[in-house]
Amino acid sequence: MKVFISYRFPEAALARIKEKFDVSVNQEERLLSKEELSARVAAVDALVCLGNRVDRDVIDAGKKLKIVANYGVGYNNIDAEYAAKKQVMVTNTPGVLTETTADLTWTILMSIARRIVEADRFTRSGNFNKFDPYRLLGTDVYGKTLGIVGLGRIGQAVAKRSLGFDMKVLYFAVRQKDQETEQRYGATYVDLDTLLRESDFVTLHVPLMDSTHHLIDKDKLALMKPTAFLVNASRGAVIDEQALVEVLKERKIAGAALDVYEKEPQLSPGLSELNNVVLIPHLGSATQQTRNAMAEIVADNVIAALQGEPPPNLVN
Repeated sequence: MKVFISYRFPEAALARIKEKFDVSVNQEERLLSKEELSARVAAVDALVCLGNRVDRDVIDAGKKLKIVANYGVGYNNIDAEYAAKKQVMVTNTPGVLTETTADLTWTILMSIARRIVEADRFTRSGNFNKFDPYRLLGTDVYGKTLGIVGLGRIGQAVAKRSLGFDMKVLYFAVRQKDQETEQRYGATYVDLDTLLRESDFVTLHVPLMDSTHHLIDKDKLALMKPTAFLVNASRGAVIDEQALVEVLKERKIAGAALDVYEKEPQLSPGLSELNNVVLIPHLGSATQQTRNAMAEIVADNVIAALQGEPPPNLVN
């Protein structure tokens, strides 16, 4: 059986797949176009995709496809519903991203609060020639109110880290968590509007679906304090990005820190020109240990599916 991997892939997991199947890997350091990807999947049994859009056309081109194994936990890039109709399994890599994504969330939260990116540029440019008590004043994190939108695995890991900062934690979720979970993290359930009004830092940890698309829009942004910060390491389209650009320009909120974007990898016009936003290129799971662990899960999914067994992380 044949497997095509759409981008470079960790060697240990790749070797496991090569032991059992005929594997080819895209060696170019770019995402293939839809036409290129369609051509490559025409004669393979499994596609391992890394950020590629796998729509109906690509699925139809894969006449022998049995599985599309996504190298990531989010699979909005794949038409999983259509794949199911075509008897093509779709899998993802859950679980192993939780702690590293929570770490990354805190990294960019602290960076925007203390203006670390601005300070780095200032120092590198040679402008640091004396101590100035009014230079690059940031915002304290300790003792502030943290609003967590989505208290799943990653949201809870973010809440756990907030305990060391003695923060008041508010959260909004589709369903209120049990009392034990709330007590563990000192978290209080509120509606979304209340969370946005009262939080000093708002961090998003929800999947992208119809109900969360533009969850944070112009009206929701208007509820936030002018001193508050918005942090997103979930999915870009959870925020109306152009509306965010406007409130940042007008300083209606203090700042934002983003790891993901609505039309990734493109940024909304004007976003990159602002100095009250931290922008990083989708690094939520970007540690060597986590990416290797994700690759091992991909290998488990592909091997199981092509050997006629249910893959452990089937999503459709």
